[in-house]
Amino acid sequence: MSEAFRQILLQGQEFPPGSSGMVRIRAGRLPSGNSISIFTFVFRSKQPGPVILFLGGMHGDEINGVEIVRAAVAQRVFNHLKAGTVIAIPLLNIFGFINFSRDVPNGKDVNRSFPGSTSGSLASRIAKIITRKILPMVDFGIDFHSGGDRHWNHPQLRYSGKDLPAKELALQINFPLVVEKSLVPKSLRKVARDQGKPILIYEGGEANHLDPYIVANGLHLIRSILSGYKMIDAPPMTPVVKRIFKKTMWERAHEGGIVVYRREAGSWVTKGELLAVISDPFAQRELRMHASRDAYLLSHNNAPIVNVGDGMFHLAFEEEQYVSLH
Repeated sequence: MSEAFRQILLQGQEFPPGSSGMVRIRAGRLPSGNSISIFTFVFRSKQPGPVILFLGGMHGDEINGVEIVRAAVAQRVFNHLKAGTVIAIPLLNIFGFINFSRDVPNGKDVNRSFPGSTSGSLASRIAKIITRKILPMVDFGIDFHSGGDRHWNHPQLRYSGKDLPAKELALQINFPLVVEKSLVPKSLRKVARDQGKPILIYEGGEANHLDPYIVANGLHLIRSILSGYKMIDAPPMTPVVKRIFKKTMWERAHEGGIVVYRREAGSWVTKGELLAVISDPFAQRELRMHASRDAYLLSHNNAPIVNVGDGMFHLAFEEEQYVSLH
């Protein structure tokens, strides 16, 4: 069906082509009785085009994604679309956000609760809102994430090798670093793939830390997508040579202690290169940590003190190169 005739209906409010607005989708209540709603923005052109979802705050402590989508709305990036529709949700997991937590207060992870249930946990109810009310209307989307606590991710797009439309989408987008990552059961990407709606993950920065560099890259990604689909007026972008990595692994600490980092995410390392030095606090022992293979560093641990077995560096390898089409 042509996007110009597709119905966009949320909470009983219809958005015809050429309209825009915001609706609050009720997600639950706090113990205090205060209602919590998911602010959902809709922007429509009068001309046909894709319906794109930009989603932030799946995990409440991943502030960069919230700020990327919020800033795009605040900067009116979507206000004068030449074609298509944008659905923007800056903050999905409001419960986690106000508690500085990845999860909702009962410990459930929203991104492990899809497709969700209207009678399940808080995480499951939030997931159901996306599955039932949002996904059926979109063609594809970007889900903005950050690394876990103390793990800083270099800006990257992730797709599943078993999701061909998602891979094709990732290759089309003018973004320099792309990583193949398997689908996680009960995740948004898995449910969306089953519905034929490719969702890419933008990973950047770390939890509970607002990083201007990560936000700027996320906003650039949004504008690049909209420009590529001729949804906004923008100067032609120079096609980038993508680095596409097929496999990843973690370099883990063999001992616990105080860390001095010698390399960081966003750089290439060769086998045997010094990555970090881990020392015990009593000056009795020192471990020099070296790269186990030639690889690109996707992520590094920012913690000053680590335990044995902690993930220190996320390595990517088996590289392909590809020039973006737009």
